[in-house]
Amino acid sequence: MKKFLQWMTVLALLAMGTAAQAAGFRTVVIDPGHGGHDRGGQSGQVYEKHLALDTAIRLESQLRQRGINTVLTRRSDYFVSLPERVNLANGYRDAIFVAVHYNYTWKSDVSGLETYYCTPQSQQLAQCVHASVTARVPSPNRGVKFARYFVIRNTTIPAILVECGFVSNPSERERMKSAWFRDGLARGIAEGIMRYRNSY
Repeated sequence: MKKFLQWMTVLALLAMGTAAQAAGFRTVVIDPGHGGHDRGGQSGQVYEKHLALDTAIRLESQLRQRGINTVLTRRSDYFVSLPERVNLANGYRDAIFVAVHYNYTWKSDVSGLETYYCTPQSQQLAQCVHASVTARVPSPNRGVKFARYFVIRNTTIPAILVECGFVSNPSERERMKSAWFRDGLARGIAEGIMRYRNSY
């Protein structure tokens, strides 16, 4: 029994060390969803790929102002495969991964913000970011959720996917077309990332 308790203590310390190391990151890999021929969700001339890229670039600016190194998986409107995005992220040890997306559904009355994680090491990051984004942006809170999306399932570093609203919702679509809304999202995500970093 004594050896078992000692072993459990070692495992707990290792887990704490891994979490602390993850939170002590120096780089944020920002992944604007879709791009090129992959438009993502769309309504009329409003494309997810454009919204995601604009928000990601704004997020990069916010993080750099806070002294955080950033890497974008794409910087303009071109296609990057999911494995390429994952491989880029996994090339960094002291980093976290944040995918930026906008949602879509056939139900036009659905709206709100949600944040996804896949692994236990990513849950706290998702919670910190989601809390900060929902505090910044006037939109329904759809919560932090588990999902097995390719980019957050296959990354070895803490990874989340932020859904910044529904392109399919007319009212939310009008807001996301405005720079103040996308800027608020970027600021909220950045503040959540810093909250996560400072939590250890």
